[in-house]
Order: sequence, then C-alpha cells, then structure tokens
Amino acid sequence: MSTGPQTRLHAAAPEKAAVKQRALGWSLALLALAQLIYGLDINIVYVALPEIGQGLGFTKQSLQWVVSAYMIFCGGFLLLGGRAADLLGHKRMFIFALLLYAVSSLLGGLAWNVLVIIIARAIQGIGAAFLFPATLSLLNRLFEEGPLRNRALAVWGGAGASGLTIGSLLGGLLTNAFGWEAVFYVNVPLAGIVALVAIFLIPRDEPVERKRRFDIPGAVTVTAGATLLVYVLVQGPEFGWTSPYIMACAALSLILLAVFAFIQARSVDPLMPLHLFRNRSLVAGSVITFIFMGTFGALPYFLTILFQNVHGYSALKTGLAFLIPALAIAAGTQLGERLATRWEARSTLLIGMLVGVVGTLLMPVGAHVGSSYLIIVPGLILSGIGQGITWTGMWVAASSGVAKEEQGVASGIASTALNIGNAVGLAILIAVANTGIQGKTGEALLEAISAGERTAIYLAALGILLGAIVALFLPRKR
Repeated sequence: MSTGPQTRLHAAAPEKAAVKQRALGWSLALLALAQLIYGLDINIVYVALPEIGQGLGFTKQSLQWVVSAYMIFCGGFLLLGGRAADLLGHKRMFIFALLLYAVSSLLGGLAWNVLVIIIARAIQGIGAAFLFPATLSLLNRLFEEGPLRNRALAVWGGAGASGLTIGSLLGGLLTNAFGWEAVFYVNVPLAGIVALVAIFLIPRDEPVERKRRFDIPGAVTVTAGATLLVYVLVQGPEFGWTSPYIMACAALSLILLAVFAFIQARSVDPLMPLHLFRNRSLVAGSVITFIFMGTFGALPYFLTILFQNVHGYSALKTGLAFLIPALAIAAGTQLGERLATRWEARSTLLIGMLVGVVGTLLMPVGAHVGSSYLIIVPGLILSGIGQGITWTGMWVAASSGVAKEEQGVASGIASTALNIGNAVGLAILIAVANTGIQGKTGEALLEAISAGERTAIYLAALGILLGAIVALFLPRKR
C-alpha cells in the first residue's frame, strides 16, 4: 500500500522537530561552556596572585591591578557589548569575543613584565564585556520565554555560577602544578575551540533592520563614563575617597553619564532605549544582579583570604576547599529552574536569597584562627544553594518581557549592574574587613584579619536580605 504526500509530511514532522531539539541542545552546551570560561576567569587569578607578584616584580600596592584592570574594562564596555550584539549580530559578537579572550589570555601567559600583564587583563575584560551579553542574548533568542528558557538558563547559570567557585579550585591546581602562567594559558584552547565550533553549531544571526544605526556619541559617553565609574570604585580605597584625583574622576564620570542620558532621550535610535526602564522585571532584576555580585559574588574573595592568610592553606588546598561550594551552587541553579518554572521569578528569588542569608550567617563560625574546615561546610553548602537559586532566578527576571532585538542591550544593562555591584561590594566589604588590622603583626594580625572577615561576611548577609526585599517589587506571574 503506497503512502501519500500528506502521510510522508506527517512522518517527517516529528523527525524534523527532533533534529531541531538536538541542535538547540548542542547550542546550549556551547553557550554554557562559554559562560563557564567567563565565570572561571573572574576568580581563577585570585589564588595565583602571590606567584604573579613574585614572578613579575609587582609591589604590594600595584598587584591589585591584575584584578582591577579586568574589572574596570569589563564594567565599562558591557553596555556597548550588549548593543553591539543587537546591531552586529549575536553570533558574530559571540565568536569575536571568544577570539579576543584567547588572544589576550595568550598574551597574559607570555607576559614578561608588569605592564604587559595589565594590558592583557584589560583586553580580557573587554572580551568579557562583549562575551557575556552576546551569550545571554543568544540564549534568550534561541529559547522562548517560559519553561524552555528557564531550563536553558539553569544549565547556563549552573556553568557560570559554578565557574566563579571552580575558578578558585582550578587556579590552585594549575598554579601548584605548572606555575601562574597556566591560569592564562588554560583559556586559549578553551575559548579557541568554542569559537571554532560556534561557527557550525550556533544558528545564523537574524537579519538586522538596515534603518537602525549605531549610536556613536552614546557609545563613547557611556563607555568612558562607566569605565571611569568602575575605576573610581576600584581605586577609591587605594587613593582615598577624598583624594582630589578620585573626586575629579568621579565628577567626570557623572558628567559623561549625564551627557549619555541626555543623548539617549533625544536620539532616534538610542544605544540604550529608555522605554526598557518601564519593564519592571528588567529593572528589579538588574538591581538584584547588582546586589548579588556585591554580596554572594564577593564571598570567594574573603574565603580565599581566610583559607590562605588565616588558616595557612597552600594554593592547591585553597582550590580544593572550594569544591563543596561549587557543587552546592550547581545544585542550586537546577533547583532554581524548577522553582522558576513551577512558580515565578519573584518566589524563586525570595527562596534563594533567604536560604543564602541563612548559609552566609553560618559561615563566620569557621572564620576563627585555628577553626576546622568542617565547621564552615554547612554554611558553604546552604549559601551555595541559595546563590545558585538566585543566579537562575535573577536572569529569568531580567529577560522577561524583552523583545528579541533588544535582548543584547537588556543583557548589557543587567550585566553592567552585576559588574558595578561587584566593584561596590568589594570596595565596601574590604574597607570594613581591613578596619582593625593596621599596625598589628603575628598572632594579633591573624586575629584581626579573622575578625574583619567575620564582619564582612555578616554585612554580605545583610546585603543579601536587602536583595530579597527588592525581589518583592517584581511583578507576580499572571
């Protein structure tokens, strides 16, 4: 008995859907791997800083630039990166950013003096500023809003949030085995391979309207203003907040950002469409990303100081100490997806932050001279689960109700808030933690460091609670 065209068409439909599903699965795996690279690079350098300082001859005052250069340029270029992804193509910017990452990482590993490694870190920061919004935009474009996108965000978020902690683990392992150069070299094959595979796996960019133009005055003013703002936040504790130099940079930053706002209000095709700020979910989600990175995101820094400076762990042992929170964060992101799909972003964020508050409040119990690692483990697990749930929930919130052609700039807004939140949170918490250490040595210094660590962690818990209050302003699911 022969089959007609209609029968063959019905038989082909499920097969075509299965092929499309597999293609989306591979695309998601690639986007998650790119986000893992991004997350790794934020913290992988921390554990290697002492060896970098000794190897290249940094002074104690200048060593922070290995971290600061990355933070400043990443924070300054995020909004530009997001809009570039919308106008030039999400896939194109994704591949370009990964190649920039690979080249700058190679330069960092080959660095022969202080200036070269700082330049390499600055370029890495720019690469990150283009990579993050492009990755998030691709994910939001390929997966429709709802359970499908929530599931994709959980996989992507699990890779990124775990990367923040795995970076410390991998940094310790690589530094111990191969030297500090390895924390840079590891990115070269990773970023290069993902860029190459993306050419074939990621669906091509959708056509962009020819009438849309790139807002160059807006791009220049916001990039310069945001870069100066992050510079002030990062360098303020070093120079002093009342330093004429810092105050001049802060004033110039505010002027540039005010000019940017004026340009956006009058532009026919603005870099950052102001109507996006009528999206309550995006605004609240962006505020939460700011708080998240200033609290949860600052904890690995203080844990590294605690493990290495107070407990005397080696780079390798410090890295291994981060394995438990990494697993907890990964579990939390998957739980976050289930909560966001079953209920809503609002409830998910409230649960995640309240669990995070409890876990973070338990952590200072293990922040004493001579404390056992086992004492801090319950806090690390609960805080990690809360962090994972919150990470998934906040990106669900920030992408809700945003049109496909504006996902890049929306991602840029939320990720700029994330990066500036990290700079603000670290500046405040480090200042608090270091209050009582001046003029002390030996055992008294260790006691002062551990006391400062406890205060900073308690303050971070208070900040997470503030984030839970902000989550109440998110719209309820209809």
